[in-house]
Amino acid sequence: MIFNIYKPVGWTSFDVVKKIRGITKEKKVGHAGTLDPFAGGVLIIGTNSDTKKLGKISGTIKSYRAELQLGEETDTLDLDGKVVNTKPVPILDKDLIKSVLKHFIGKYKQIPPMYSAKKVNGVRLYKLARKNKTIDRAPVEVNIIDLTLNDIQDKQIDFSVTCSKGTYIRVLGQEIAKKLGTEGHLTKLQRISVGDFVVQDSIPLKEFEAKWMSTEH
Repeated sequence: MIFNIYKPVGWTSFDVVKKIRGITKEKKVGHAGTLDPFAGGVLIIGTNSDTKKLGKISGTIKSYRAELQLGEETDTLDLDGKVVNTKPVPILDKDLIKSVLKHFIGKYKQIPPMYSAKKVNGVRLYKLARKNKTIDRAPVEVNIIDLTLNDIQDKQIDFSVTCSKGTYIRVLGQEIAKKLGTEGHLTKLQRISVGDFVVQDSIPLKEFEAKWMSTEH
């Protein structure tokens, strides 16, 4: 079976997989694309033979809504990390930000962050990052299909992005900040859609558990 689960903030994607495995008692459970612990939103879960569909689902277009805090860069590029760089924030206006966002639309090469689940030589990067190790990462081509400014509040930019598989929104946020002449990190991230699966249809874990327990399988 394929489930559109709403991943809660503070959980890893694997935490959700473990929870679904515990609820359904299915041995084979997987997800279609990692969502950072600080992020919430659509996480597609597959069980049993339907785990074979997860690769295809993972490869579909995804969309997100994010909040970027300017002036400070963290080691994780999100609010869970420690501040490693600070820089004054220039005077911002909508036209300036919109022109910077426009710059990123299309295909470009992005370097995966050290704090990520990506494997290099069989080791997940975040495991090295936690040991204060940094290694060279090959740039990966990503495709930004749409990038829209939603709001500016003081030193915070709220934006929406539609992009290809493998795009790191944390890295995009950092790059937007640098293009604006400052530093930045994400304070909020929500995955709005994965292919045809949308956040309006995603089921919170408690609701999923209650429904599963009330139905015979």
